[in-house]
Amino acid sequence: MADLGTALRDLTDAAVRTEVPAGELAAVAAAARELTARLRAVGRGVHEVASVDDPVTGERWYSPVHGPGNPVAPAVAVGDTPDGRATARVTVGKPHEGPPGLVHGGVVATLLDHVLARAVRAAGRGGLTATLTVHYRRPVPLGVPLLLTAEAGESAGRRSTATARLVAEDAPDTVLAEADGLFITLRPERAAEVFPSLADPAGTWTARTGDAGA
Repeated sequence: MADLGTALRDLTDAAVRTEVPAGELAAVAAAARELTARLRAVGRGVHEVASVDDPVTGERWYSPVHGPGNPVAPAVAVGDTPDGRATARVTVGKPHEGPPGLVHGGVVATLLDHVLARAVRAAGRGGLTATLTVHYRRPVPLGVPLLLTAEAGESAGRRSTATARLVAEDAPDTVLAEADGLFITLRPERAAEVFPSLADPAGTWTARTGDAGA
């Protein structure tokens, strides 16, 4: 799955950068449709969880941010520590371009949201994003290794906060973007409504460590 994801990311990058003639584009489109039909031979419904995923730990092979099997993911490498800190590294390419040569602002927000949630989860808390406030300090360039860091903040009841920042790895003192996030743990009955496809929805988005009923 990871190998296919990598191949499709390469294909996507080539597709948004190509200048081949129209005839070649048509031939490639036809070949892509044939491959699509092969993959659709066995699939799952839109609300079904992939067999390789682990919702309890939050591991999602097809995450649009870090999923190795997802061709739209910018292949973020993420790590965390038990003290509620998370780190992510990524080089964003042409498929996620906004203004010429720059990362789309929505993609920047998505990256920050992901690392914020990862920090909250590392601290032993669950939750879905309730609010996300992004401060765009400087344009974020394409093709530059980026570093994102996040730290879990206060927690009260079902509410948890976190902060994050994004810099270029070769200029760590210059902040390109910052974010604050608020995450809400779902009550068990609400979790069952939101995640009807999960046999046991108490996990990453629903339960805090040692406090599943929060």
